[in-house]
Amino acid sequence: MKLRSIDLNLLVAFHRLYIDRNVSRAADNLGLSQPAMSNTLKRLRQLTGDELFVRTSAGMAPTLCAEELAAPLAQALATIQETLSHLTSFNPAKSTRKFVISAFDIGESYLMPRLMDRLAKEAPGVTLQTTRAGVGDSLKLALESGEVDFALGHLPHLQAGFYQRRLFLQHYVCAFRRGHPMAGSTFGINEFQEADHLTIVTEGSDYELLDKIMAGQATQRKIRLRVSHFLSTGYLLRDTNLVATIPNKLAEILCEPFGLVYVPHPIMLPPTDINLLWHARSHRDPACQWLRNLLFELFTE
Repeated sequence: MKLRSIDLNLLVAFHRLYIDRNVSRAADNLGLSQPAMSNTLKRLRQLTGDELFVRTSAGMAPTLCAEELAAPLAQALATIQETLSHLTSFNPAKSTRKFVISAFDIGESYLMPRLMDRLAKEAPGVTLQTTRAGVGDSLKLALESGEVDFALGHLPHLQAGFYQRRLFLQHYVCAFRRGHPMAGSTFGINEFQEADHLTIVTEGSDYELLDKIMAGQATQRKIRLRVSHFLSTGYLLRDTNLVATIPNKLAEILCEPFGLVYVPHPIMLPPTDINLLWHARSHRDPACQWLRNLLFELFTE
């Protein structure tokens, strides 16, 4: 099969279908009608001699042939996109660029207010979208494809093909309401074990490791409630006598609006690197360079 005989737009459509797993959604993202997208899929099937995508209850699932094509095509398209991006400069004051950042709810709450304040002054047309692109291969693919521009967090599994820079170290503290029976007294390991605890179970965070450390050193710890989002802890701690182990940045955000206090953790928990990560495909993109530098200026400790 010779390249000159292939409509390269078909490869763009294949890449979009592989990401979206839905013909209508892929058509919308490419600015095509659904019949046009269906016809494109038909041409792709004729070109490859394979179904490529089959209908399942969860959407359009890629065949083995599609899985084999996906990674090299994504890399090739990213190379083309990066090459074209070098031809343009970036003017934040006039740009209407949208950036997508993968972040946990803590990152949203800590970063976005200050970042949006700067954008209002320097880049009023620029918009941001935060997302949970998942962890592992799903986040890797989202960054490789350009569906996500940056990832924020502790993500050691992203190595080859990625750049990263530490923004700050995240330490852990014990937080509870101001009127808590233990407020104002020494909060040591005995008090920690006597307290009723709220814990957070969040996929992709390093909280599971911390939980194991606490379980090993405070064998009598009583966990009364497990939740899946960090930000719900503000409401729960305000209205109960629960104690939560949370990052110091989150504690700083929650204390004033929810009437909480926080104290040094009685167990020596390792701090966590919070990094900004991006794929090599966008490393030289002027727009991404600008936003990276702005994030470094605002949040690097």
